[in-house]
Amino acid sequence: MANISNVFANDGLLSKAIEGFQPRPAQMQMAEAIASMADAHPVLIVEAETGTGKTFAYLAPALMAKGEDGRRPKVIVSTGTKNLQEQLFHRDLPKVRDVLAADAVVALLKGRNNYLCIQRMEQFVQQPSRFDPQYLAQMQQQARVVKQWSNQTRSGDLGELTELPEDAIILPQITSTADNCLGRECPAYDDCYVVKARQKALEADVVVVNHHLFFADAVLKDTGFGELIPQADMVIFDEAHQVPDIASNYFSESLSTRQLAELGQDLRMLYRTELKDLKQLESIADQLEKGGLDLRLQFARDPERGNWRDAHKQTAVASDSERLTTTLQRAYDIVKASLGRNKVLDQCYERILALKTRWQQLTNTARTGYSFWYETTSRHLTVHQTPLSVADKFAEFIQRQQARWVFTSATLAVDGDFSHFSGRLGLQDAQTLVLSSPFDFSRQAMLYMPRYLPQPSDPAMAQHILQLARELIAVNHGGTFLLFTSYRMLNQVAAVLQVELDRTVLVQGQTSKRELLDQFVAAGDAVLLGTSSFWEGVDVRGDALRLVIIDKLPFAAPDDPLLQARIEDCKLRGQNPFNQVQLPQAVISLKQGAGRLIRDAYDYGALVVCDNRLVTKQYGRIFLNSLPAMARTRSLPVVKEFLARESDDARAEQQEDNQ
Repeated sequence: MANISNVFANDGLLSKAIEGFQPRPAQMQMAEAIASMADAHPVLIVEAETGTGKTFAYLAPALMAKGEDGRRPKVIVSTGTKNLQEQLFHRDLPKVRDVLAADAVVALLKGRNNYLCIQRMEQFVQQPSRFDPQYLAQMQQQARVVKQWSNQTRSGDLGELTELPEDAIILPQITSTADNCLGRECPAYDDCYVVKARQKALEADVVVVNHHLFFADAVLKDTGFGELIPQADMVIFDEAHQVPDIASNYFSESLSTRQLAELGQDLRMLYRTELKDLKQLESIADQLEKGGLDLRLQFARDPERGNWRDAHKQTAVASDSERLTTTLQRAYDIVKASLGRNKVLDQCYERILALKTRWQQLTNTARTGYSFWYETTSRHLTVHQTPLSVADKFAEFIQRQQARWVFTSATLAVDGDFSHFSGRLGLQDAQTLVLSSPFDFSRQAMLYMPRYLPQPSDPAMAQHILQLARELIAVNHGGTFLLFTSYRMLNQVAAVLQVELDRTVLVQGQTSKRELLDQFVAAGDAVLLGTSSFWEGVDVRGDALRLVIIDKLPFAAPDDPLLQARIEDCKLRGQNPFNQVQLPQAVISLKQGAGRLIRDAYDYGALVVCDNRLVTKQYGRIFLNSLPAMARTRSLPVVKEFLARESDDARAEQQEDNQ
């Protein structure tokens, strides 16, 4: 491999190819650590704070590496979200590849539900009458948009379809799942966009995926398309702080009433089109859909999460649950008797068998070592069985792969300690590295901790946040983020600010996240109110974001069933659940939210945390020690004066200092 210093030096390869490139010692240190990874130490965990340039730091050694036989290693780069995945593939990766490895083959791969399914699209067109008349007109209009686009697309990637909203109701009908995909038996297999995307990925040197897809391939073994992971020589997880929770989900078992409804739709379509003599198919389809609906109706109308063990003890829930068990068995018997008559029916049989087996597991709630929990949407119920720890399983998985593993994020350590992250994934023997940001936070940012606030749970807190937001927004020449830990507080504050403020006010849920951010940046001085999805993966630079207000320390909701199970398990092991479970997660979440403020060397702004516990509780020190070294104040006039400074003056002063 070429010398890393030749890449990141003042006159290095990247400086010649990337306008404005500046050498960063931490970036070179990270790249050298990855380049020098040995088989004896195949796992590296790197906390690279904002501004380190971690993307180039891992892409350069990944692209430059070659084996003794001259072969390029197979590298999988996994990101936290599809948006970050596309940004990495379309913006960052081409810059590095063009200058370091122009002949390297790269590929972008998403989960199957991101690609148009030709077969299911045709089924919808042929049998639209099987859908709810209330939504049919809207679905048909959306289907016409999809059909027109399908005549032009080469990739089948639905991300190209900007005319449709992200939650368009047509999408589940024109995409496939592991349950309903026919694989090689599909009439459209040779033209399948998922097959083509997987094939490109198998042939590529560098494949960009996301964490959900990675674990779907690793754990669920999404068969029929080949597996990428056994071929990988190196796996890099960017935004790795998300990996423990996502891994837990994929080592889980779950069943949704949506799956029952979709199975019912497919069985009904078979009866009405190809198997008209099997009247039982329509009958069992009705029973499957009704069984899921009856179970959903046992829970509150508003979406919620809860303890499935407790819910299953209720007489009505247990009765509907048992009735669903009987229905699945009846469906199994009916379809089994007609195996071999139709390929789609044979595939439905496999789905029924999987659902029946899974439901048996989910209703056997006496087993230990798992959290049994449920969550509802307005129309559906999903029941989960999640292991309390995936450390052993994940460590075993890593050991089976002959690869080197890099985990990196701006937020992995808690007060300089990686044990929370490494312990959850069983990575105790990993090498670790902490790289500080090159930004001058003491000059660029101020942390304001307001005085005289009520307790976070006090109903009066919304009024205090409103008054504080009014005063600070009034002196802020740029944009403002208000980040909340609950929709309830967000909606209370948003309802007032939308009426009072004479500048653009954007609220999560009004439109897609991407569209909200585009509007926010375009306005220059907008106010955006958001919850968890805006705490991370958002990169707004310059005056467009100069103020971030966080409503309270982001401890997980105490009634979260998965959290409750982890707390109970921690107690059984004789440990302190607050210190071992709740506090580390909250610290990492706060670091993510705080990280939205300063995104480059010339950014300037204030972070406000509206929670007295940051000062009054002993554990507040851990939060403060984990945040960047900003100037701190508890004085409202001081932070208002700081914000009121013209951004041009602040930038000129910063540039003068750098000369």
